[in-house]
Parts: sequence; structure tokens; C-alpha cells
Amino acid sequence: MRAIQVTEFGAPEVLREAEVETPEPGPGQVSIDVAYAGVNFADLKARSTGYRVPSLPFLPGLEVAGRVRALGAGVEGLTVGQEVAALTAGGGYAEVAVASATTVFPVPAGLSLRTAATLPTVLPTAHALVHEVGRLGAGETVLVQGAAGGVGTVVGQLAKLAGAGAVYGVVSRPEKAEYALKYGYDQVFVGADWADQLARAAEGRGADLILDSDGGEALRRSLDSLAPFGRIVNFGNSSDEGPWQFGRADLDPGARSVTSFSILTLAGTAPDALRDLSHRAFALVADGKAELPVTAELPLSDAAEAHRLIETRTTTGKLLLRVAP
Repeated sequence: MRAIQVTEFGAPEVLREAEVETPEPGPGQVSIDVAYAGVNFADLKARSTGYRVPSLPFLPGLEVAGRVRALGAGVEGLTVGQEVAALTAGGGYAEVAVASATTVFPVPAGLSLRTAATLPTVLPTAHALVHEVGRLGAGETVLVQGAAGGVGTVVGQLAKLAGAGAVYGVVSRPEKAEYALKYGYDQVFVGADWADQLARAAEGRGADLILDSDGGEALRRSLDSLAPFGRIVNFGNSSDEGPWQFGRADLDPGARSVTSFSILTLAGTAPDALRDLSHRAFALVADGKAELPVTAELPLSDAAEAHRLIETRTTTGKLLLRVAP
């Protein structure tokens, strides 16, 4: 089959199209004829640093949408030919991908495979950040790092649906602010001085919930920007800075708290919880209450260009690779 393969870690050009053996599903697994593959920041880290990569060579790609090709032993509730979206352990940039049946989800009625490809990572992550982990309450103020990205686009909408009092976002460019304002944000701050802008907007009180995808120094500034009893949920480390550490001296003032969320870790440690979370999240899209626009679609052979686009930090919304005609 045709796939994108990485034989060495490095810049986007290490993503090369290759002919590789078509995978077969093992017990409890499903193989999928891929129509679309989602491109995520975790794919870029895998390609460049080996993040979550057990060995070389490897096929990148964590989320796909397509049709069930074959079922492994013991798989129930799915049928060959059924349209599905899936979270994989890798290998999504290919004509055929394999995933655990626990992370394969029937496409909700009325949704296209193109739309379904945006669901497996972003929608459950956004839902967890707002509800299961962030526990946003009605009337509370939320601030979101990366407000114009895939997760940020959905979080703005979900926070509004949850009754947030104010939804603030942080972006790196003015044009991204214009984009984010279409998706639930009341105000979007541009640049590194977002903490000062938040202080003025919130009249010095800070935010009840801050969703941080940067890590590093941005996470420290987030801690200082919390309202009393405020929470930070970290869901990434785009800054590539070292591990962050907090003690009681940091958290006791204002009774602040810091936690984190990783959909890939949840998939490996609590797949049943992930399924419940995903069903709740997917239903919001199926019911028309939330959307994740596809802002760029490239053919599979242009996977390197897709990574380059994301690394420019100019992209918004979701970027897909088109695998099947």
C-alpha cells in the first residue's frame, strides 16, 4: 500500500512516500481503508523528536476516517464497509490503518468522512478540557492558549455552550484573532503580553479556568493569572521547555490548582472512559452545536508540506490529508 514513512527524525522532508506492506488487524483490532487523515501537532513532534515513537522506521498519523476493511478476532459491533473515525497508535498517513476496536467509532448519521476525520483527537480533547477535567461552571471566565487552532476553535464554542461568563483567547497573529472571534470568543489577545491584556479585560480578577497548550514560561504566567480557586489544565508543550514543577507555595495562594490531559494517554489507560467521552463530544457535532472547520486539505503525497504549514504557526482550524479519491 501507499504510505508516508519516516526513516530518520528531522525536518518535514523526512516524510517520504513509500510502498509498504498492508497491515492486517490482530485480535481486538480493526483495519480501515483510509479516506482522510488528520494532521496534529503530536505528528510533528513524532517526526522531529521521536515523541511516542517506539522505533524507526514508522508511519505517522494518529486519526483517520474511512471504511472498515477487516475485523480482527473478537471484534463486535462493527461491520466491514462501515464508515468510521478512529484514533490510532500511529500509521494514519496510509491507505490502510489499524486501530484498536475500542478507539474506532461509527460516523454519526449525516456527517461526511471529511468532517469525521476532524473528530477523533480534537473533539474529545476540547470536551474534556471544558467539562470532565476543566469543570467549567456557568458564569466563570475561561482563557484559552492557541485559540485559533483545532482544539481552540472547538473550546471557544463549548465554553459558550457551557454558560461561561467570558471566553478569552490567546493567539500569535492579528489575523488569527479575527478567525477565533467567529468561534465563541468574546475577546482575543495577540502576543506574549496576554497576561496584562487579561488583567485589564477581567478588571484584575484573572480567569477561573486557563487551558494551556504551551507549557514552560507560559504555564508559569498562567498560574499568576488565575482567579481565586482557579484551575489550569495543561494539554501540550509546544514551547518544548523542560518539565514544570509546582509546590504548595505556588498553589496555596488563592487555592489554585494545576492538572493535565492527554487523549493518547487516556486511550491507553482508560479506553472505556475515552469511548464515553468521545460519544458525548461527537454528538455535539452531529447535532450542529459545534464545528471544526477544515481550513486546508492536501493530498497524502504532500504530507511534508502539511507539516511545514503548521510549523509556520499561520494555520487555523484543522488540516487534513486526503488519502482516497
